[in-house]
Amino acid sequence: MVKHCIGCQVSLVVLFAIVVCLDHAVALQVTSTGPQTIKKAQGENVILGCTYSESPSDVGQLDVEWSIVSPDMTQKDSLILAYSGGQEYQLARPDLKSRLKFVGDPSRGDATISITSLRVSETATYQCKVKKPPGIDSRKITLVVLVRPSVPKCWVENGEEIGSTVSLRCKSSEGSIPLTYKWTRETGSMPATATQNPQTGQLLISNHSQSYMGSYICEVNNEVGKEQCKYTLKAYNPTNKAGIIAGAVIGALFLLLLLLLLIWLLICCCQKRRYQRETANEIKEDAAAPESRPASRHSSYRSIMSYHTHHGIIYNSVRNSQPNRTQSGRSNTYTQHSQVPPQVSLPASDYKPPLRYDSRYGYPV
Repeated sequence: MVKHCIGCQVSLVVLFAIVVCLDHAVALQVTSTGPQTIKKAQGENVILGCTYSESPSDVGQLDVEWSIVSPDMTQKDSLILAYSGGQEYQLARPDLKSRLKFVGDPSRGDATISITSLRVSETATYQCKVKKPPGIDSRKITLVVLVRPSVPKCWVENGEEIGSTVSLRCKSSEGSIPLTYKWTRETGSMPATATQNPQTGQLLISNHSQSYMGSYICEVNNEVGKEQCKYTLKAYNPTNKAGIIAGAVIGALFLLLLLLLLIWLLICCCQKRRYQRETANEIKEDAAAPESRPASRHSSYRSIMSYHTHHGIIYNSVRNSQPNRTQSGRSNTYTQHSQVPPQVSLPASDYKPPLRYDSRYGYPV
C-alpha cells in the first residue's frame, strides 16, 4: 500500500512536468535565427529578422515593438517602430524614419525590419519585442556600421638608387580600424630582401637592384571592404655625392662674393654722394653775398608800410639820422640833423611851390 502511494506521487510529478514543458513549448516565441552581431559598411542596407510563432493560449492583442537599447541601464530604451491594433507607428527620429520600415506582415508572424543607407551613428543594439497576452518574447541584434577604406596612396621614400634600401609606403586616409595593408608584386615573386609591416603599410627592400624593378600593388582592407593602389618601382645608378657637395660649396662661395661686391658698391655710392654734398656747401660759404641797393630797401620798406609815393616829392632816408643829445645843467636838449639835399637851380617855369601836409588825405599836397 505504501509502495502504491509512492508510485502515484512520482507519476503525478512527472505528469505535471510534462504539462509544463508542453505549455512552454507551444507558448509565443521569436523563432528568428542568425548572427547576434551584424557588421555592415556605411551606405549599405541591412535586414534585422524577427519572426515569431503563436500559441493557441495567446488570445490577447498583438503588439510588436522595435527599440534601440540604451547602453546606460538607468536610461529608457528608444522606441523606433511599433505595430499595434493593425496599425504601424513610426517613432524614430526624422533622419531615420524615412529609411526604416517593416519588411513582412507583423500580423502573420513576421516582424522583420530593414534599414537603408546605413550611417555610422546608427551603430547600436536593436531589440524586437512581440507581445500577445499571455505570451511575450524578444530578440536582440547588435548592428555595427563601419567605414570602408578609401583608395590608398602609394609612393616611395629615400629614392630608388641601386644598392640602397628602398621604402615603399601605402596609406589610406579613411576607413574604420583596424586597417590591414599587404604588398604584392604584380608579376613574379617578392624580392628576397623585402620586409613589410601590415599595420603601417611600409615595404622595405634592401640592396635594391634592377631585378627588383616592376609594378607593386598595395591592398588595404578592413571588415567591410578593401581598396588598392599600384606603384612602378625603378632603379637608378647612384649619384656622385662628392660632386654634389663640391658644387654646393662653390655655389655658396660665389653667392658670398656677389654679396660682398654689392656691399662694396653701396659703400662707394654713399661716400661719393657725401663728398658731393660737402663740396657744394664749401662753395656756398666762399661766395660773397650780393650788395643790397638802398633805393630798393627804401622802396621795400615803403611798400610794407603801405606808404605811396607822390610825384614831385623828394624822400630822404631817416635810417642814418640820429638825434644828438647835449646836456646843460639839469635839462636835456635834443637836436636832429637832417640830410639837406643839394641846392639845385631850377628854371622859373619849373618852379613849384612847396607841398604842405593835409590831414584829410594823410599825405602832403
